[in-house]
Amino acid sequence: MDDRLLVVRASEGDDDAFAVLVHRHSGRLLALAYHMLGNLPDAEEAVQDALISAWRRLPEFRKDATFRTWMYRIVTNRCLNVRRARAPSVSLDSVPEPAAHDAGGEPARAAESAAATAALALALGNLRPSQRACWVLRELHGLSYEEIAQVVGESEPTVRGRIFRARRTLMKEMASWS
Repeated sequence: MDDRLLVVRASEGDDDAFAVLVHRHSGRLLALAYHMLGNLPDAEEAVQDALISAWRRLPEFRKDATFRTWMYRIVTNRCLNVRRARAPSVSLDSVPEPAAHDAGGEPARAAESAAATAALALALGNLRPSQRACWVLRELHGLSYEEIAQVVGESEPTVRGRIFRARRTLMKEMASWS
């Protein structure tokens, strides 16, 4: 069953249809929130809040957007609000520990990979929230510029500019790793 039909059924009060939508999209939404917020508890809370909000606002859903894009917008806005409410400085303790990588049994390569991942996480944390949102949606979630513009509520040229600036900043901060 496609998302459009599930949305119609869910907006008519079908809990099971909404449960299917949640099951289908929650993994990607959690990944988005995690990349925007940098820690799992905040990401889980943001997604849960977004899903509750979506359930309540289903009758307002514009059928010209996809459910995925609509949910990305709700989650992105929730994450931006959480980041705004945080203290402006980011402590090094708040940078998530990178996942262990199997580097073919070579400890030096594994250590270097882990250090590079940590450096990228720190660099992402230093981006402006609006740039980070656009970069994550493009590079990690593969959304088109048009879809990102819908998600963040900006024009495509604005989105392109934010992604350009984010890439430039990340390239500068990661230059020592190339």
